[in-house]
This record gives sequence, structure tokens and C-alpha cells, in this order.
Amino acid sequence: MDQQKLWEQLQSGGHWGEVAFGPSRARYGYLTRIVGPACKVLNIGVGVGGLEERLFENGCDVFSIDPGVQAIDQMREKFGSDDRFRVGEAERIPFPDDEFDAVVMSEVLEHLGDDVLNHSVREVRRVLKPGGRFIGTVPADEVLEINRCVCLHCGESFHRWGHQQSFSAESLSTLLEAEFANLRIERRHFSSRELLNWKGKFLRLLRIAALAVGVHGSTDSFAFQAV
Repeated sequence: MDQQKLWEQLQSGGHWGEVAFGPSRARYGYLTRIVGPACKVLNIGVGVGGLEERLFENGCDVFSIDPGVQAIDQMREKFGSDDRFRVGEAERIPFPDDEFDAVVMSEVLEHLGDDVLNHSVREVRRVLKPGGRFIGTVPADEVLEINRCVCLHCGESFHRWGHQQSFSAESLSTLLEAEFANLRIERRHFSSRELLNWKGKFLRLLRIAALAVGVHGSTDSFAFQAV
């Protein structure tokens, strides 16, 4: 299945945009705190612009790339800038060397195929200033087969969110340590309280408590920083 068609549908806004990106609000808040204020930052994979909005509010100089023309057009319309938002891919970042204080890839690496994964990390290293930080998240220990679907029209099997990689803490470390000397990875659970009913909020508290004592769940993420 064409991943880009899937993401164009999700990035078009409306109901499916809320399904895909509404729960990301807690993650965006976390990433904004980690990036910090007044940074020149590149976000790879724009979604519907929720992270960019937070970063702008935090005083950052924000740039973004996404392979989807429609997604970038929406960003330009939303934020009123052409040059900041560019069509591009992680393995060919359309910016010069040593350009950014931070690069963010949140819930993106798992979408990349084996043929471009390592090169994408090298590209991130290239566009970071000396001492710049690579910041991101990936699903933790995902079992890809659980989220596979079959198209009733063509019979093709595909992952419901287009994931091609599953990361353990060890495999994520191996990927990042090829280009970065200093690495921090932590397991986290992100959920947006404002989207939950009382049962959901109670379950969220249970999930956070379980994570604190080392009980891991299928909706956890690995959050990383690499320098």
C-alpha cells in the first residue's frame, strides 16, 4: 500500500486527523520542553502542525519538512511562510550543513524502510550544528503484526499506520550510536488528559504507575536525545 496516500488522508484534518494526531498533544508538550526556548529547530514529519504551533509559542525558530505536498501547503497556509516549510524526505534533507540547534523526528523513524533508515540518521547529523541535539520518539517494542490490516478492495496487507520498523531499546541505541556519541533513551507513556473520559483518566494513571515500577505496555514510547 502507498504510505503517502495513507498519510495524506490522515493529514487532511477533520475526523481522521483528530484520530491520528489528537492523542499526540501530550507528546508535543514533552518535546517542546525538551527542545527548550529560542532554538532553531527542524521538525521532520509535520502531521497537522501541532508540534510546530507549540514550538513557535515557545519562541523557537521553526522549520519543517514532509514528503507530502498537501501537508506542506497546509503548513504554509497555517503559519504564513513558504521557505520554512519544504517538501522533502529524511534521507535527503533540503537544508545545508550545520544549520540547526535541534532536529526532531517524533513517531517518524518507524515509518522508514531499511534502505533509508541509517542514511536518514546521517542526514540529521549533517544538518545539526556542532553540539546540536537529535530529539525524538518511537513506539516501544511494537509487535508489527498486531497492527496489520488487509485491504478489502485489493487484498494487500499493510500496517494500519504505515510502520516498517519495530524498535527495542537496544536496536534504537545501535541505530543512533552509529552517528552520535552521547545518547539518552527513556521509556515513556504519552496520553492527553483532555481527550479522556473519567475511565480513560483512571487507566492513564494506572499506566503511569505501572511504568514507574517497570511494567511495560503496548502503547509506550521510547523518547531519545542524541548529541
